[in-house]
Amino acid sequence: MHVAIPLYPRFTALDAVGPYTVLAFAPGWRVTFVAAEPGPVTDDRGALSLAATASYDDVPDPDVIVVPGGPGTFDALADEALLGWIRRAHERTSWTTSVCSGSLLLGAAGLLDGLSATTHWAALELLRQYGAEPVSERTVVQGKVVTAAGVSAGIDMALTLLARARDEETAQAVQLAIEYDPRPPFDAGSPRTAPAGLTDRALQLIV
Repeated sequence: MHVAIPLYPRFTALDAVGPYTVLAFAPGWRVTFVAAEPGPVTDDRGALSLAATASYDDVPDPDVIVVPGGPGTFDALADEALLGWIRRAHERTSWTTSVCSGSLLLGAAGLLDGLSATTHWAALELLRQYGAEPVSERTVVQGKVVTAAGVSAGIDMALTLLARARDEETAQAVQLAIEYDPRPPFDAGSPRTAPAGLTDRALQLIV
């Protein structure tokens, strides 16, 4: 299985690297970072770059695409090279997936009309403008389209995908290999459970 992860300026690193780590550990799977042109692409903090080793044209028909999100998503919504690649690749993928606000790019490419989907809690209602039904879940599977909520949910999504595309034992083996056994020190990972007043402070960190 060949997985392609498109990179664009100001993507969120964990959106890409979380699923990359899961899927790159899967036997027989390989992952390629792609961009408009090969080379480094800088994340949303401006301090980390990942290298795209191929262009969109170099990888026209991957088996799986994983579209990351991040603050740069909103500029990328006007990037027809990226949207066109997503749209064309989707015609032949076995699975089309996103993490965080990457689902807005799936929507802008016309892939979410009539589907349930999720994204980062701050952008959830924006899915409606693309004909999607927003769902506040970590991972939402609709046929071959799989969307994940914000950032860390990409790891959950990738394990869910691996279980469906391969088998549960393989997904569990990868989960154990990367010791994904989350036990967060605070129950503040969702607006539903975070202390009062924390939402506004969190939003200031991501705009």
